[in-house]
Amino acid sequence: MNIKQAKQEIANTLKAYLARDSLGNYLIPAVRQRPVLLMGPPGIGKTQIMEQIAAESGVGLVAYTITHHTRQSAVGLPVIEKRIYGGEEFSVTEYTMSEILASVYQLMEKTGLKEGILFLDEINCVSETLAPMMLQFLQCKTFGNQRLPEGWLIAAAGNPPEYNRSVRDFDVVTLDRVKRIDVTEDFTVWKEYARGRGVHGAVVSYLDIKKDNFYRVETGADGLEFATARGWEDLSELICAYEQLGLRVSREVVGQYIQMPRIAKDFANYLELYYKYQRTYHVEDVLRGTWQPITVSELRSAPFDEKLSVMGLILSRLGGEARRTRHQDVLTTALHAALTEFKTGIEAAEPRAVLARLIQKRQEALRQAKDAGQLDRERRELGQREIGLLEDYRRQLAEVPAVEAMDAVREWFLEETDRRTALGTETGAMFDSAFRFLEETFGDSQELVIFVTEVTAGYDTSWFVENFGCDAYFRHNRKLLFDDTRHRIREEIQAAKAAEQEEIQDE
Repeated sequence: MNIKQAKQEIANTLKAYLARDSLGNYLIPAVRQRPVLLMGPPGIGKTQIMEQIAAESGVGLVAYTITHHTRQSAVGLPVIEKRIYGGEEFSVTEYTMSEILASVYQLMEKTGLKEGILFLDEINCVSETLAPMMLQFLQCKTFGNQRLPEGWLIAAAGNPPEYNRSVRDFDVVTLDRVKRIDVTEDFTVWKEYARGRGVHGAVVSYLDIKKDNFYRVETGADGLEFATARGWEDLSELICAYEQLGLRVSREVVGQYIQMPRIAKDFANYLELYYKYQRTYHVEDVLRGTWQPITVSELRSAPFDEKLSVMGLILSRLGGEARRTRHQDVLTTALHAALTEFKTGIEAAEPRAVLARLIQKRQEALRQAKDAGQLDRERRELGQREIGLLEDYRRQLAEVPAVEAMDAVREWFLEETDRRTALGTETGAMFDSAFRFLEETFGDSQELVIFVTEVTAGYDTSWFVENFGCDAYFRHNRKLLFDDTRHRIREEIQAAKAAEQEEIQDE
């Protein structure tokens, strides 16, 4: 299955393992809660889906790359204890608590979360001395004489032997005690994820054109060569940072992330073209609605790959603006909740003290989310922005009489709602301009179908259309749905006619 399906299956497994009956007992006893063994190529997002599942399920996450551990750190150190058996004293070997299990208990103490996921990466690459203990842990959920707390799902990930010479095979006894999920790379699923995470437009549009270059592992003259999903995402982060700093991404830089020379060279050349198209087709002018007729004619006569690249540029900019609008919407919603709390709080306390408590509450929520492994970049940045604004409100209240505090904070809050409205209006105008430009350039063609499909598939673009509307999108989408329906009806009619002909021939 692909990584999206695997994520859903693991989320369902976690939900089933944590479900309880009317008496508070787990529906599936702990002894029957098999660890999840996720097997698949490196760099396709196995670790990231664990982070996403933990955040979306509201449980804790403790993650380890098991190859970094020795037998002592994973299992604990032996200690000699005195015990009385049958009236006689004996020396008994026990173990200190495993570092891994201790981390689980520490997270529970820090966050108050009693349930979670213990994720062990590269599980089939452990050292020879640690392997028996790891197999015992998967089978019995114990390290030495210490047991994993109830309510914690063990999720382990490993790479097939063709990707790693250090892997060891699991025996039947172990495999018969785990829930194995085999996952393969899938560009379509990754593309959906990439749009939501704001992966650089050049990476997405290049791989859209050359899907075979998304994930490859080969043995070349100089050893192993590879391009992975992790490599593309990390390269995207670097490209975005280099652009802000005014630095050039060279072929050598690309090769540091995409370690297959042929693909690295090809993408580096494409990136130069991507920037050239940005200048040649004046994408910013297009989104402002001020394009020149020559731009339309040049794109209309361009090769199909070039058309896709330019549409990718437009989609990337629309996605970025839609994301800014969505973030402002989330921020405004959070501030509205804070305003409600503030209104209630100032009935019994000094306004600045109420804001101080709200700020502390949100800082603690961010800290707990970080400790629990639930804090992704978007949540962190939006949380920091909310706290920053609340701190601004608190500073400004020093100059405001207490009786006017509510009105003052409400007025400052309205600035954020106005900003949301302005962003929505500006982004909506860009959507309208993009559709008018593409309609003028391509008419009612396959390029428009591709564009509408991409807007629908994009997390931020689809969110924007749903919440702020776009007449041109709805018009084309209705036609697309109508054409799909008409095509399906035609196929059904043809199938019925073929069946009728067969019946006639049989008679």
